[in-house]
Amino acid sequence: MKKTAKLKQKDLRNQARMRSRMITWTVVIAVVGLIGLALSNVSNVAYDDNDITAVNFSGLDDEQKQDALEAANAARCTCGCGMTLAQCVATDMTCPVREGNIEKIKGMVREAMTRSS
Repeated sequence: MKKTAKLKQKDLRNQARMRSRMITWTVVIAVVGLIGLALSNVSNVAYDDNDITAVNFSGLDDEQKQDALEAANAARCTCGCGMTLAQCVATDMTCPVREGNIEKIKGMVREAMTRSS
């Protein structure tokens, strides 16, 4: 009788270990999935259409807007400040070439509109 009690106790410990492993793996898989989701939602756009209010992005679909914003966030201001066009237009009202930068971004919007249609 003592052997069956010991076997039952051992069986219960094994079941508890298996449950613990399953829970651990479930948590690990969930964390990896959430990290993957977070990385897939990261964009190359530091300044979006809400920041660049001097340019109208309303005629673009989501893909076109993303293309134009990525271009504006990649191109550099020519005044020597080291900022991107998007950053300059969004944050520096005193830039001597700001109006030119606005026109460049408007050109990027027009290009995105014709390229992705």
